[in-house]
Amino acid sequence: MKRVTLYGLVCSLLIFVVFLYFLQASKEAEVVKYFPIDPDSQFSKYGTTLSFASQADEDEYEVVWDMYSTSDQTQYLRQDVSLLYVNGRLKGIMNKWKENTKEIEKQSSIHGEDSQKYEAISFHHGEIHEGEEPIRSIQATSSDVLYVIDSPHSNRTSFHQADTKEEKDWKQRLDHTIQQQVEVQWEELYSYYQIPPDKYVEVPLTQLSTFKDKPLPGASEKNSERILGQLWEGLYKNYILAITDTPSKHPIQSYIPIILFDKNGKHLMVLFEDDTGKKHQLIQYY
Repeated sequence: MKRVTLYGLVCSLLIFVVFLYFLQASKEAEVVKYFPIDPDSQFSKYGTTLSFASQADEDEYEVVWDMYSTSDQTQYLRQDVSLLYVNGRLKGIMNKWKENTKEIEKQSSIHGEDSQKYEAISFHHGEIHEGEEPIRSIQATSSDVLYVIDSPHSNRTSFHQADTKEEKDWKQRLDHTIQQQVEVQWEELYSYYQIPPDKYVEVPLTQLSTFKDKPLPGASEKNSERILGQLWEGLYKNYILAITDTPSKHPIQSYIPIILFDKNGKHLMVLFEDDTGKKHQLIQYY
């Protein structure tokens, strides 16, 4: 009887240990971690797309949001994460990771109404493990912007780039309104943390992809990849996971975070307010 009881306890302990192992492995896989860039590997393609899909009814329409990437070789861990902002407010987070693969793709859709500006930004990441060699990585950032015009005074339409006079007027109107709203919150954050804006270069999170072919403000081209990778590591841990874990009773509403690059090239800061109204300041030293 004692042997049976002991055997049962041992089996239970083993099951518990295995459960903890897989739980920890899952948590580690869900973390975006920067490693030195592998100069011999890269993405063969990657991107983020927003497209006007269909008219749900007279009052609503649907926008499809897609992120995708393909590395030039199978990698130990591939992970992409994407953020969607509508009129400057966070409306969705997509995340997908997979081991021993080259490709990542995920798609979602969102229902909309009235005239809106949709902005999506994605971080594409891969870990390369080769025997006893140090772990290396590849990374890229992509984004897309879509304007949907839904007004009683005009036909429902969508565009990425304003070409006609009507599209340019709508773009200017939406951009101006959204900019006013986000700047009010950014100024509150500057005041709360007593930050002098004139000592920094301001970059909204949604515009990070504009630096894929040029250095970050105040940083050399050599250091920019490392700074960008470590920035996304911090954003994932302290912003993306924190937002998804926030016990909110209403839809995500937080505004686009502002990234402040020190003009002396010593550090950067990320300022944002979460869905509960709590203010956050992240600091990354170079």
